[in-house]
This record gives sequence, C-alpha cells and structure tokens, in this order.
Amino acid sequence: MRCVLVVLSLYWYSSLCLCELARREILNHLLNASRYDARIAPNYEEDRATNVTLQLYILSINSINEMAMDLSMETFLRQTWVDPRLNYEHLSNFSNLELDQRMMADVWVPDTYFPNEKEAHFHVVTVPNRLLHISRNGTVFYSIRLSLTLTCRMNLYNYPMDEQNCPIYIETYGYTEENVLFNWKSVDAVQVDDVEMPQFYFRKSPAISKCTRTFKYGSEATFTCLSTTLHLQRNIGYYMAQVFVPSILIVILSWVSFWIHVDAIPARISLGVLTVLTITTQSAGIRASLPRVSYIKAIDVWNSACLVFVFTALLEYAYINVQTRRHQKSASKETLLTIQASNPLVLSQGVTPARCIDVRKTIGAREMDYLKRARTIDRVARFAFPISFAIFNITFWIYYMFAHDYQND
Repeated sequence: MRCVLVVLSLYWYSSLCLCELARREILNHLLNASRYDARIAPNYEEDRATNVTLQLYILSINSINEMAMDLSMETFLRQTWVDPRLNYEHLSNFSNLELDQRMMADVWVPDTYFPNEKEAHFHVVTVPNRLLHISRNGTVFYSIRLSLTLTCRMNLYNYPMDEQNCPIYIETYGYTEENVLFNWKSVDAVQVDDVEMPQFYFRKSPAISKCTRTFKYGSEATFTCLSTTLHLQRNIGYYMAQVFVPSILIVILSWVSFWIHVDAIPARISLGVLTVLTITTQSAGIRASLPRVSYIKAIDVWNSACLVFVFTALLEYAYINVQTRRHQKSASKETLLTIQASNPLVLSQGVTPARCIDVRKTIGAREMDYLKRARTIDRVARFAFPISFAIFNITFWIYYMFAHDYQND
C-alpha cells in the first residue's frame, strides 16, 4: 500500500511539473521576438483598427478642491482587446495565462492617457499594481491601479447649494483612429465602489459617451476618445452648522440692542460693533477657501445680507442717539429758562413770566417729540428687522434650493 501511494505521489508531482513547463513553453512561444513584436498594434499589418474595450472602476474620491478646481481619485483602469498573435488554442487547454510583472513589457498595450489629468502616479507597493491575463483565443485583459488628479471646471453660482459635473476623458496619445478605437464596456462601464465623500454625494449615476479629438501635426489626425461625467451634489449639512446657523444667531443678537435703553450708550455701541466685526470675520474666512471668481455666489449674497442687517441695526442706534442728544439739549434750554423766569434782573428788562412759560412749553413739547420719535423707532425696529430678515430667508432658500441651477459649460 505504501508503495502505491509513493508511485501516485511521484506521478502527480511529475504531471504538475509538466504543466508548469507547458505554460512556460507556451509563453516562450507566444512572446518569441521572431514572431511577436510588442512595438506594433495587433491588427497593424492587417491595416485595420484594434478595438479596445474600457471599464473604469472608481475606488475612492479623495478630495474635491474648489480653489484649484480639481478632484483627486483612486481608480482601476481596465482594458480588453483581442490580439490574434497571442492565440494559443492549438497549443493548450489552459483557460488563461497570467503574466508576471517582468513579462508585461513584452506584450503590446494601448497608449492610454487622461487629457484633463493634472497629476497622476502608479501604485507600486509592494509590487507594481498591474494585472495582465491572456485568454486562449488571444483576448488580453489589462488592469492597472492609478491615483489621478483631474481638472474639474466648477460653476459656483449656487455655492454651497451647488451641483458639479466633473468630466473624465480617456484617449490614445499616439495611435490614431486608423489603428486603435476605444469603446466603453456594454455593462457597468463606470463603477463606483461605495464612494463616501465628506462634502459631496452622487446625484445620479455617471454618464458615458464617445468623443473624438482632432489635432494638426502638419496634417490632421483624429484620435479616439471616451468620456464620463460624475454628477456630484454638495452636502449642505456642514455649511448649515458652520455658516448659516451662526450667522443667523449673530443677526438676531444685533436686535437685542432695540430692547436696551437709549441711554445705555456703551452697551448698544459695543453690541452693534461686535456683530458687524463677527460677520465680517466670518465672511473673510469663507472667501479664503474659494477661488476669486468674477461672479456673485450664493454665499456672497447671504453674507452681504447679514452684514447689511447688522450694520443697519448699528445705524439705527446712531439715529436714536442723535434724537437723544437733541432731547438733552432741549432739556438744558428749559432749565435755563426756568432760572431766568425767577430772576428779577430778567423781569426788569420787560420779559414777563408768561412769556418764559410759553417758551418753556414750546421747548418741552419739542423735547417730548424727540423722545417719542426715538422710542417709536426702537419699537418699529423690534418688528421690522425680524420680519424683513424672515422675508429674505424665504426668498433666498426658495431661489437657491428649488430654482434651476446654473450648469457647467
């Protein structure tokens, strides 16, 4: 029994070695320099284009930068094409051949690049993250892991209630349409792997399309091109907590001065100046993280309106203070006339007590008019400011949340 097991083990080991040897021999035969040239396209000698099918698998979107107008992402770029020179159906029954990293340079691959790429790099830990499989009928599957920073021209009219459409272009660099043609995979051309972003979410599935680009290098040359568009919607939760709610509370705080007595000058002035400076500082912090575009954004409208409300509240007290000082001046004149009316020297000059009393009544009436005007303005402001701010809020949110957004060019 032991001898039988030994014989079976030796037979299995020898069969395994023959299989490994067979794979190596197949690769040596297919990639032999005398019959295979990795420098030319598969169908170049037949004078027809090689069809390459692409799939983009997005692993993550690391950041979306409004200042630089770009987005950074990590993705798998998968390409499939048929190379008749690599057909080995007549040599073996193996379903596919998996090439080592050192052998991939011996196989032709498309010269794919991203026209709107600003910065990119391959992943090489612990080995270059590339995969190349060859099927029996010569179909080549090539996958590579990339980190890309792509240009995304953003429209910030509705910021931070905006939508952004970021395109991704894939094109051949050297091969024209006469030699290489790109096509999207018929199913799941662009896949998104549960991507989570702190400020955005996908409004709808990515859109795909085909495009061509024509360049002139002495004569016109047309290159195959594919494009996909990521439809991103900004999450407003962060801005509600960090911008809108604090600014609303600051505006409400400026209305407290309407209930403070008109004679409390330090309290009302300090409150008004503090709210103005706070809104100004908040607006400056928001502008620092945004590009200097030539149009007005939604956040600019909001900050400007809040600044107008708090500044108007400060001006309201300035007017009240003027009325108060007029009241004090009138009170001083009335006191002076009272002293004069009881002075014998004044009476000896022909000024009757009745005349002094009439002047005092006139001044007193004017004094009461100043006080009444100041208090009336305060009472009106207590209701006018909140109502005006509520109307502004309703108009602002309806327009920017439900109106038609500006679209990317």
